[in-house]
Amino acid sequence: MNQRYSRQTILPEVGTAGQARLRDARVLVVGAGGLGCAVLQYLGAAGVGRLVIVDHDRVEESNLHRQPVYRLSDVGLLKAEAIRAALLESNPEVQIEAVSERLTPANAASLVATADLIVDAADSFAVTYVLSDECHRVTKGLVSASVLGLTGYVGGFCGGVPSYRAVFPDIPRQAGSCAQSGVLGTAVGVIGTLQAHMVLAILLDLQPTVLGQLVTVDFRTLRFGGFSFAAAPEPSGAVIPFISAAQVDRADIVIDLRSLIEAPVSPFAAALRLDVDDLLGAQPRFPREHRIVLCCRTGVRAWRAARALQSQGHQNVALVAIGD
Repeated sequence: MNQRYSRQTILPEVGTAGQARLRDARVLVVGAGGLGCAVLQYLGAAGVGRLVIVDHDRVEESNLHRQPVYRLSDVGLLKAEAIRAALLESNPEVQIEAVSERLTPANAASLVATADLIVDAADSFAVTYVLSDECHRVTKGLVSASVLGLTGYVGGFCGGVPSYRAVFPDIPRQAGSCAQSGVLGTAVGVIGTLQAHMVLAILLDLQPTVLGQLVTVDFRTLRFGGFSFAAAPEPSGAVIPFISAAQVDRADIVIDLRSLIEAPVSPFAAALRLDVDDLLGAQPRFPREHRIVLCCRTGVRAWRAARALQSQGHQNVALVAIGD
């Protein structure tokens, strides 16, 4: 047995059989930021045989305090490529593919199909719901995590247990970001390491399974919490899906919720330019036979608008998270 893994194979929960399971595993990691750095470093070091990294972003100097795999010399490089190079220097035995593009509803199915287990380290509500919907559809496990400020969580969804939608049927009214709300690098590192540990536990088939479990951490008080959601029902009624811009049909009514200052030009030439408040409490004014597609940067405003339209009787709605 390779001495590289000797300290983990000595564990009865791992052994040579467990190490072989890790070697044969295929894991898709979406996001190579703060969470993804911790996840990828530990999965690569543990000998997970094939890693596919999906991230469209480039390294910025503001990333370095919580993404220590990157160096100052990496600033400006594509994250997926930079972290692939770093991981291969540490463990050349692992096969690593870098996909330098944004995960979208258009490519989610093909990317999920490449892996046995999916890791959501993107810290994006739109990405999380897209991945959960696809993982639930094909019965593959999804390990999702998020950190904001001094709180964070990690959970094991789908793969035979309830989906992310079953636990979080609604997006919060307001969603912050690291740039807006701030975050400690250590908090991201702890949650990312917990996420990697949950992945290894699933790949090694440790019992009882961590799927169906959610762990929370309050980094201000250093208190851990969590709960089992193994019996949570899937949401009833019409699901609000995220779709890609290419999936918007000519017959759809498209509403771009971004202001003209935020986005002077919409990718949809015929889009109506309205604010969320224009739809909240308004009387129905759109024909019911058409699908309504709501667009914003992250999907949060679009979700609120979709809920408002549903309350007015419009059940055929979809969301587009346009991104930056």
